[in-house]
Amino acid sequence: MKKLIGFIAFICFPFIGIAQIDSTLLYLRFPNVPPFSIINVADSSKFTKENLAKKKATLIIIFSPDCDHCQYETKELTKHIALFKKAQIILASPKGYTEVKKFYEDYNISQHPNIIMGTDPSYFFGTFFKVRSFPSIFLYDKKGKFVKSFDGNTSVQQIAEFL
Repeated sequence: MKKLIGFIAFICFPFIGIAQIDSTLLYLRFPNVPPFSIINVADSSKFTKENLAKKKATLIIIFSPDCDHCQYETKELTKHIALFKKAQIILASPKGYTEVKKFYEDYNISQHPNIIMGTDPSYFFGTFFKVRSFPSIFLYDKKGKFVKSFDGNTSVQQIAEFL
């Protein structure tokens, strides 16, 4: 009897390591705006999910100030900001405060009250969204539910279609 139990355990043991792991991306498993915290470069304050306006779509853009694609996307976004008047935009970068602050000033982000730009020193967004390239764009509806993601340069008109 002991040999039979040992044999069954021996046969079943390899299958324990094959147990399925949920590889679904976090932002798809948890489809609400994530509980983030960034440092707002406008005034060095902390900006969190709780600071977001209620009943307004949220566009989260993860970028790098030294990325040509991000610079182009930001120019297009600010040029066509009227397309996003019903949305709040979070521009977050894992880069240092000084670099992001210079980008903020160079692109006159202060002229656009619906854009919050900040640093993400813990790289929370990068981990949560599993960012592979810059810019990475994630859109949430006015109820805070995930709508769509975009990788790399995406026309602002295409993004605005999903608002």
